[in-house]
Amino acid sequence: MQTLRTSKSKEKILSKIRNGLSKAKLEMPFPEVERESVDQIFQKSDLTPEEVFANEFIRLGGKFVFCENEHDLLENINALYDNRGWNDLLCSSPRLLEIFHNNKLDFVNAADPKDATAEACITECEALVCRTGSILVSSGEHLGRTAPVFYPVHIIVAYSSQVVNDLQDGIDLLKKKYGSNLPSMINLNTGPSRTADIEKTLVVGVHGPGEVFCFFVNA
Repeated sequence: MQTLRTSKSKEKILSKIRNGLSKAKLEMPFPEVERESVDQIFQKSDLTPEEVFANEFIRLGGKFVFCENEHDLLENINALYDNRGWNDLLCSSPRLLEIFHNNKLDFVNAADPKDATAEACITECEALVCRTGSILVSSGEHLGRTAPVFYPVHIIVAYSSQVVNDLQDGIDLLKKKYGSNLPSMINLNTGPSRTADIEKTLVVGVHGPGEVFCFFVNA
């Protein structure tokens, strides 16, 4: 077996790195934070978690639609489809797609990554993080990597049981659902896609959906 020789200059650099790593690690800055509970860090609110999420989600540019039950959900989806005049509305959730078709919403079709012309896609999610108004999605959901980001409009259907206070609570919910086999991708979507890379001007809908709806089912 051939042994590659290391140059003197390279060996000097590696030696310095080894010496640096062998020294004691830096102490954690602000160690007192570890002793603080989340409730002590964040201000308490008189609002319910659902109301906190709705307020934060709307503040970030999302569109929140409250649905009393799944029948209300169907009516609101139908109304949005008619109002927007969409030609192609997709759904990545087999469970939701079955509900739509069983209730004669035949204009909703199964999501297909090859269909690049659809105006909007309906997905489910893993959790709603109320403190930040964020949607927790993962690759554990059907087409979880593509459906939430590929289409111009992202429509999320979520339920009251999925509302959590913080990201850690969302991760705990994932662990409860998937056990030790966590999805390889866990993503936190906060409002529509946006960037300020172009001349420091905020542009919405560049790297993902320009509009995000959350249809919240109170059940």
